[in-house]
Amino acid sequence: MTDFKIRIENIVASASLEVDVPLEKIVSKLEGMEYEPEQFPGLVYRLSRPKAAALIFGSGKIVCTGARSIEDVRSVFRKVVDIVKRSGVKVPKGFKIQVENIVASAKLDAKLNLDTIAFNLENSEYEPEQFPGLVYRMADPKVAFLLFGSGKIVCTGARSIEDVNLAVKRISRKLKEIGAIIK
Repeated sequence: MTDFKIRIENIVASASLEVDVPLEKIVSKLEGMEYEPEQFPGLVYRLSRPKAAALIFGSGKIVCTGARSIEDVRSVFRKVVDIVKRSGVKVPKGFKIQVENIVASAKLDAKLNLDTIAFNLENSEYEPEQFPGLVYRMADPKVAFLLFGSGKIVCTGARSIEDVNLAVKRISRKLKEIGAIIK
């Protein structure tokens, strides 16, 4: 039952440079940037390596999305800060990167009885007429799961890779305890 691989699908992280950023000046410098202030107040910078996107705001706030590892997140922020510096902005050294959300998936090597889970696990919601998955909210670590009869699980809301690993271990143990696993 514990033979499954957890795959990080998306990491969302943010940071504030605490300085104003001239978006008009930056957008003209590089390929892969979109800036349409009448539709969205931030500049969208799509990177190919690592494959991720950065939202850059005039206030100095940056949001990275689409990264699949913490190292990719750091790489995106390094590249964005370099671009901001090249536009003439003095960027303070120690800005803090905050992980906001990690989405991960795993495939258990068994099928799941969602009715059994819904009946036995508090904080679960299952309405198969509306959605084929069961939603389970875990308190510690504070994450939400989507569980599917096929054995696929999606974990969202984690703020560290360690929390993802811990949450998946805990849910797999709970599923075993309540007899929701169909071999």
